[in-house]
Amino acid sequence: MSFKKAYIPYGRYWSTPFSRWQMSFQNLHAIKFAAEITTMFLEESKISPKEFDELIFGLTIPQLNCFYGGPWLASMIGAEQTTGPIISQACATGTNSVSLAAQNIETGINKNVLVVCADRCSNGPHLAYPNPQAPGSTLDSENWVWDNFGYDPYAKNTMLETGENVAKEVGITKEEQDEVTILRYKQYQDSLKNDRAFQKKYMIGPIEVKDRSGRKVLATVEGDEGIYPTTKEGLSKLRPVLPDGTITYGTQTHPADGNSGIIVTTQENAEKLRKRQDVEVKLVSYGDHKTKKGYMAMAIVPAAKKALENAGISIKDVTVIKTHNPFAVNDVFFSREMDVNLNDMNNYGSSLIFGHPQAPTMLRIVIELIEELVEKGGGFGLADGCAAGDTGAALVLEVKVD
Repeated sequence: MSFKKAYIPYGRYWSTPFSRWQMSFQNLHAIKFAAEITTMFLEESKISPKEFDELIFGLTIPQLNCFYGGPWLASMIGAEQTTGPIISQACATGTNSVSLAAQNIETGINKNVLVVCADRCSNGPHLAYPNPQAPGSTLDSENWVWDNFGYDPYAKNTMLETGENVAKEVGITKEEQDEVTILRYKQYQDSLKNDRAFQKKYMIGPIEVKDRSGRKVLATVEGDEGIYPTTKEGLSKLRPVLPDGTITYGTQTHPADGNSGIIVTTQENAEKLRKRQDVEVKLVSYGDHKTKKGYMAMAIVPAAKKALENAGISIKDVTVIKTHNPFAVNDVFFSREMDVNLNDMNNYGSSLIFGHPQAPTMLRIVIELIEELVEKGGGFGLADGCAAGDTGAALVLEVKVD
């Protein structure tokens, strides 16, 4: 689908740092934490929560009382009159949340939409389901995060195996994955230069993490947590996780905790809200795809092609490319199929390095895409990534800088 009326006010978005699971954010209620950060963002931006006629909430990991979802979050930030749906599509949640917001602007259903995505991979819930036919009527159960990482009920494989399937079919070696990971780590280091100048364009911080009483500060988080130094020598020593495999713990992302948000609105509202009057950010198109079962990383290419076709442009017209790459395999495959140099993707970082809290991941990627486009003087940008169920989703944006 393509968009003609949906805009993002420049600078009216945020992301928390992404904290590796079981670190500083591990015990924070994802929805309450999102409410706290959203309120902070709105106050700093001098935007009233009552200006929004919809709140779209992305969440993929259940939290206590999440039954009340978006309306609860809206109430906590002071937008008591606002409602909206929960979107949950694993890693593509952020992309689809923005797409839905754009559709609602396009059709005139809404004029000013707040998109918030939040997840906490740490300490995920253990869920039990009634099963009267089981022996002794015992319960079916699952560890929401860990068990779903480890088993696709349709493809009958783990997430890791989807990456290995692609690597084997198209011949992607461990050495290629190591090289891509080193490159992505170096690109991420650029976002830390000059006292994290690039990240500070959108990242909320410092964040004080308090105990349950709200009085004692347990930690202060200023930037992403849990990112390990990556070297060629270090990666070369790591063995593949699976026998006869190619993917190591060093060439895949890590689960994380955090939240992100973005405003999607009309052109008129965007002009009123944006941080800089010389920057216009327009949503152009969306595309998604489901590939053959067990080959998740392959879905990103047809998803990108659909989004580009809907935008009426080719990959050669794109100035900035950002991807959600849970495995280095993803970027190697994308580079080959789309004829894109690996060095021309994922400047300033990607989820392979900064982590993967699921729902907020693609939202942060979209935000970084915008900031890099502004830095380069404008142009088209492509945000693309895979998601559970062998799916992919992509967005095309256009930034104009006067």
